[in-house]
Amino acid sequence: MSQNWKDYAQRVLEEWQPRTKLGMLVKEGQITDISEVFRKGYQIKEPEIVDILLPEVNSRENQEILDITLTVRMTDSGRRVRFRVLAAVGNRDGYVGLGIGHGRETGIAIRKALSYAKMNIIEVKRGCGSWECRCRRPHSVPFAVEGKSGSVKVKLMPGPRGLGLVIGDVGKKILSLAGIKDAWSQTFGETRTTVNFAKAVFDALYNTNKVAIQPEMIKRYGITIGREMPQSFDL
Repeated sequence: MSQNWKDYAQRVLEEWQPRTKLGMLVKEGQITDISEVFRKGYQIKEPEIVDILLPEVNSRENQEILDITLTVRMTDSGRRVRFRVLAAVGNRDGYVGLGIGHGRETGIAIRKALSYAKMNIIEVKRGCGSWECRCRRPHSVPFAVEGKSGSVKVKLMPGPRGLGLVIGDVGKKILSLAGIKDAWSQTFGETRTTVNFAKAVFDALYNTNKVAIQPEMIKRYGITIGREMPQSFDL
């Protein structure tokens, strides 16, 4: 983590008044690593927790506005116009979040979407499950995973190094924020529905954590959970 982000996290820590048990533990310094939050099964309900433990997600290159939609609702007093924003955040090294925000102004909706994305952040398992590569580097998904939202279904499959991301633009942005550089994909359903497509890709990444892995698989596929850690074996 650069010194700038350490300074930013320190400023947030000094000004923040936590409202949850997890927030208090972070404020008191009892939890200092984002991975510990997931290991202990805590639910993130305050965006400041991510601001402190993963402050690099606040840089512009680590935030993506995926969709802005104008919504209209009829009320007794007339038409009510609001904006719906779909946003994603990530550190490009094993952590990514997706959120939707609403507001009368785009700025308000964007800030809400980014806050919800931080509170929805997840760890992602990465590795090299491609039979064409076997480099044991965490550049892809370690095995095929599927995600679903509405009518949209997305299947992510391991790809060799240098392949790139064979998926639509919205999927590319989410996978890049998660730190995945190479992957094949199959999509089914109405993928032009941006929200459902993004949620299906996010669900597939979340499902990397539902697959049980054996210790020998970690070495064979170079599996990393969250941030990339130095490997203890020779490449």
